[in-house]
This record gives sequence, C-alpha cells and structure tokens, in this order.
Amino acid sequence: MQPLFDRPPTEVSPGAAHAPAWLPFDEQRRLVAAWREWAEPPAGMRHTRMRGGGEMSVQTVCLGWHWQPYRYSRTVDDGDGSPVKPLPAWLADLGRRAVDAVCGPEEAAVYQPDVALVNYYDERARMGLHADRDERSPAPVVSLSVGDRCTFRFGNPDSRGRPWTDVELASGDLFVFGGPARLAYHGVLRTVSGTGPPELGLTGRLNVTLRESGLR
Repeated sequence: MQPLFDRPPTEVSPGAAHAPAWLPFDEQRRLVAAWREWAEPPAGMRHTRMRGGGEMSVQTVCLGWHWQPYRYSRTVDDGDGSPVKPLPAWLADLGRRAVDAVCGPEEAAVYQPDVALVNYYDERARMGLHADRDERSPAPVVSLSVGDRCTFRFGNPDSRGRPWTDVELASGDLFVFGGPARLAYHGVLRTVSGTGPPELGLTGRLNVTLRESGLR
C-alpha cells in the first residue's frame, strides 16, 4: 500500500513517528461529521473528572470502551451510565492503514484497535504530560489530528522530564507510537485558534486516538 502523505514520516524517537498531511481532506471532514454524532448523549462528550476532583479542560467521548482514570469499562460509569458507543469498523480500518503507513504491513495485519478516545480542544484546553498505561496490549497508539494546530510534547518512558521533543501537529497529521516509545509521556501544550482549514467548519482541534485495550 502506498503512503498517503506527501512527505515521509519523521522519527521523533525510536518507535514514534510523525507523518504530516497523512489524512486526506475528505476523511478529515468525515471524522468531524462523525464526531458531531458521537458527541451527542447518551454516552456523549464530557469533561473527564480526575481522582483528585478536578476536571480535564479537554472534552472526550469514548468508543468501544469507556475510559476514566485509570480504567476501562463498557458503560459510562462517571457519567450517565449508558453503554459506550461502538467503535465503527471504518475507524478501525483507518487505524490499520495508519499503522501500515508508519510501521509496515506486518504490524498492520495484526493491529486490532478496539477503543478510541476522541478529544476536543478549544483554545484554552491543554493535556498534561501522561503515559497511556491503562491498556494491557503493547500495540501502537494511533493519533490523528483534525482542525487547529497544536504543540504536542513527546517525551520518554521514564519520567515527565527531559528528553522531550515538541512537534507541531496540523490538520491531517498522523502520529504513531509503539515499541520502546509506547509508554512515553506526552501531552498538548497549547492549541492555536483559527489555524485549521476553514472548509472543515470546525472551531478548535479534534484528536482521535486509537488503541488496542487488550481487554475481553
């Protein structure tokens, strides 16, 4: 399968790669339209409440499995209690295409994403440095960006400190991390309002992350 991006992916650290302009515009538009449906209740978009009582500035809707700190469930236990929305087959296929483009066909052939966290960032939203450790599968995480640009910090698996690399993610960009980078700390420092394609009709930034939960 030929890559869909114009420029080859850049290795940010071993196991982590950034592929600029990977997602075609019509598929970006499809994600925006789908997100508007996923965001509606029941099991719709919400500000996740952390264990300490604070709320994340990012708004999230989950597909396949519902995530809350620090576990997965099949129902929105920290919200309206509804069953989580299913993960569409076309979105899982998109995740396999992304893994194929960055990691190659062998890894894509066994990649079976069963959970998506769909995050919405307005200009005030941030994501602190964290590691995705709630999954039992070591399979790569696929991250797709749509809308406004952001500054994404990708660090190391050992701590929230240096070394890290700051990457500008634009609409259509793909970021994949697995292998030695699978448990690396990462976060979003800022989102720049008004920098997304106006034809999308989206104010803010949409981030779709696909994972294998390893759960049954």
